Amino acid sequence: MTKLQEFIGYTNSFVWGPVMLVFLVGTGVLLTLRLRGIQLRCLPEGLRLVFSGREVSDAAGDISSFQALTTALAATIGTGNIAGVATALYLGGPGAIFWMWVCAVFGMATKFAEAVLAVHFRRHLPDGTMQGGPMRYLSEGLGLPWLGMLFALMGSIAAFGIGSMVQSNSVAVALEATFSVPPAFTGVALGLLCALVILGGIRRIGRVTEKMVPLMALVYVVAALIALGFNVEAVPAALKMIFTHAFTPAAGSGGFAGASVAMAIRFGVARGVFSNEAGLGSAPIAHAAARTNSPVRQGLVAMTGVFFDTIIVCSLTALVILTSGVWDGGEQSSALTALAFETAIPGFGAIFVTFGLVVFAYSTMLGWAYYGEQCIEYVFGIRARTPYRFLFCGVITWGALQKVGFVWDISDTMNGAMAIPNLIGLVGLSGLVVRLTRQHFSQGERARE
Repeated sequence: MTKLQEFIGYTNSFVWGPVMLVFLVGTGVLLTLRLRGIQLRCLPEGLRLVFSGREVSDAAGDISSFQALTTALAATIGTGNIAGVATALYLGGPGAIFWMWVCAVFGMATKFAEAVLAVHFRRHLPDGTMQGGPMRYLSEGLGLPWLGMLFALMGSIAAFGIGSMVQSNSVAVALEATFSVPPAFTGVALGLLCALVILGGIRRIGRVTEKMVPLMALVYVVAALIALGFNVEAVPAALKMIFTHAFTPAAGSGGFAGASVAMAIRFGVARGVFSNEAGLGSAPIAHAAARTNSPVRQGLVAMTGVFFDTIIVCSLTALVILTSGVWDGGEQSSALTALAFETAIPGFGAIFVTFGLVVFAYSTMLGWAYYGEQCIEYVFGIRARTPYRFLFCGVITWGALQKVGFVWDISDTMNGAMAIPNLIGLVGLSGLVVRLTRQHFSQGERARE
């Protein structure tokens, strides 16, 4: 196990090194420039589409446009918002949050392009369900079937890391620390609860997430605002730390070892990608299942996911931790977030974070189970669907028993393995995204839908 940990650590230093970070953010910058800042110009339009409730009933697709968004958000609003933000602060210092924001702003353009391509190249499977995502647009759009197959293979494996082990492990750590619940019990319970929904396919997942995600996000935001209300005088200082240490090293203090600017960038971007998944190619798999006649319309809906996830939820978590005064005390992962909320709201904060983590992680597992299932179907066909679902639930149980650092390292490795082929596809097909976007607005498709 030690040798494996060393190998994964070495791999991550390469996968998430300067070249990869430039490629990841650079793709977002390229798309932002080519699409003329669509994430800023059209964010109000995207939000209007999300909250208008309008649907295209006669369009192809398995779930509503809103259900596609909530399924994607179910997979992103999870431990990345609670444990991931805390990990970024622990390893990269306050400046990591600034680079998480940078990642999110450009990531919105990336997420838009992913969804546009996913809907444009989606296809019906033999059972009538819809399939789309990077494996499709890499194969059919870019003309590189082997790269589409590579993404699908990596995606089916990555789901076991980011979508199951990380989630169950974070929940197990939190429940053991707060309520002394044995990790084995947590793992088994989560595996069974996920099976109840996952075995029903995307339509059941969509019905669950459209109710669960808005409610859990709203409750978390309200609780975070209450915690900030008790420490409102510390907010300006927290913001100053974020901007200052984005460009200058953060000195060690208390249980914080200190962090260079390079560490702030690395862990800010890595945790940002883990949280909003822009560039990984996961979310477009859900958006490809949406009932819509317009790839661009779904792209506008998709990019709001990054806004909700990182700009709102992650930022609130970071501010609660920084204003609490405990961010440099030596705690990490979900334990740091729980301590911060408990410090702000004694007797309630830690319990709230624990239950929030359980619900967030559960929803993430549902979303990633679908992603992994679609990837494995692309590689082996529909016959692989049911065995994969059972295996996914089994890995959830196993992940609850692993060490925190090891689980996060595996997740980072798998994220990078997915992102590289997807980013190649986004750059290679950026011209098509621009063309489809111009056609959409010039033909007035928004008004007709």
